[in-house]
Amino acid sequence: MPDKIRILIADDHALVREGIAAFLGMADEFEVVGEAADGVEAIEGFKKHKPDIVLMDISMPKLGGLEATLEIRKIDPQAKILVLTQYEDTVYIKRFFKAGVSGYLLKKAVGSDLITALRAVAAGEVYIHPSIATGMVDRYVGAEKGEPVEDPYDSLTDREKQVLKLIAEGYTHKEIADILGISVKTAVAHQTNLSEKINLHSRAALIRFAIQKGIIKIDA
Repeated sequence: MPDKIRILIADDHALVREGIAAFLGMADEFEVVGEAADGVEAIEGFKKHKPDIVLMDISMPKLGGLEATLEIRKIDPQAKILVLTQYEDTVYIKRFFKAGVSGYLLKKAVGSDLITALRAVAAGEVYIHPSIATGMVDRYVGAEKGEPVEDPYDSLTDREKQVLKLIAEGYTHKEIADILGISVKTAVAHQTNLSEKINLHSRAALIRFAIQKGIIKIDA
């Protein structure tokens, strides 16, 4: 019998994780080896379990899906990550594929889509949910026509993106240092550098920027 595809589920909603785990448990080819409620747990879970695929949500406490993806891909550049999210904005899709994910699936998809996506990613293919493929094509066609596609967020380093997310979440420099395993001085330096790059120097301005860029979400 072939080895099962080992999966780590990262989502901040316990019911979602449990539902996905139960669904995948009905298929002999998959094994859920771990769960994570935020980006930090996703990174630690990847180190511990070494899954074949990380099923990654976007909006999570502490480090989000993008920040966790960047860190996991540093740990293992061959890591396979499948994004599972409600967000179909092409900006998110571009950021995640730039970060090296293997697929992007919407939560509104049916169970068979998840199975198809996991199989494709496990086989080394790239999977994009059909409903968002058209939007991606339209975006790149627009880019070829000379429409502006530059994003100040893209000028930040991976660590600066992590620090920005945590600042926007309201964490102190000490808390950021503890979460990222760096010194307080280094955390402050990262904030200074990212502020210079995007020309925003107050915490309030950084929070507004993070909201505008979809780095954090404000629930209605």
